[in-house]
Amino acid sequence: MRVRDLNWMQLEEYLERDDRIVLPVGSTEQHGYLSLETDNIIAERLAIDAAEPLGIPVLPVLAYGLTSGFGAFPGSPTLRLDTYAAVLREIIGSLYGQGFRRFLVANGHGGNPPGAIALAEWKRPHEDAAVLWHDVWEGAPDELAEQIDPEYDHASWSENFPWTRVAGVELPAGRKPPITRPKGLGRPAAWREALGDGSFGGPYQLPDDDVLRVWNSAVEQLRDRLQSGWPT
Repeated sequence: MRVRDLNWMQLEEYLERDDRIVLPVGSTEQHGYLSLETDNIIAERLAIDAAEPLGIPVLPVLAYGLTSGFGAFPGSPTLRLDTYAAVLREIIGSLYGQGFRRFLVANGHGGNPPGAIALAEWKRPHEDAAVLWHDVWEGAPDELAEQIDPEYDHASWSENFPWTRVAGVELPAGRKPPITRPKGLGRPAAWREALGDGSFGGPYQLPDDDVLRVWNSAVEQLRDRLQSGWPT
C-alpha cells in the first residue's frame, strides 16, 4: 500500500471504504557510520511494515526535518520551525481536501516533535478529522531497548539495522563512551567537536536478533495505533 505503487484511481477507490493514511517523517542528517537517511529509512519502512497488513496507504517520507545542531556535518540540511510547520499543515490540509480524515504521522527523528503542535493547531477548526503524532521508538520499543543495553542513542546499535548500514563501511568494535552534549542546538561547530564521529555513545552494533526484536516491537505498536488509536 505504498502510494508510489498506486495510481490515483486506486486511491480514490480506497477512499470509498476507508479514510486513513500514514505520513512518515524523518530527517536527512549524520548518523555516524550509518546512512545519512537513517531516520527516513526507519520511519518509512516501519510505517509500511505496520500499515501493509491493514491495507492502509503510506505516503513517501518527508525527508527533511529539524536538525540545526548537526549543521556542521555535510549532508545534514535543516528546515526552520516555521517552514516545517507550514509544510506539515499544507500536506495534511491538501489530503483533507481530497477526502482523507484520519492521519497518522510516523516520526523517526527526535528533533521533529514541535511539528505535533503545528498539526494540533491545524486540527482545531477541522472537527471531523483526527491527527495522531506517533514517535516510533517511544513506549514499548524504548523499554525493550533499555533491557537489551541501556546505552542506546543517536547513531548507536539501536539504529543499526541491515537497511540503515552503508555498503562497504565497517563499524568500530565495542562501545563509545557517552558524549557531553553542548548546551543549545544553535552551535553546530560545538556539536561537531563534541560528537566526533557522530554517535552519541554506546555500542555501535549488537547482534541482529536483538535489534530486530526492537524493530518488531515498534511495528506492533504502530500497527496497534493504526487499528485502535483513533478517537471515537
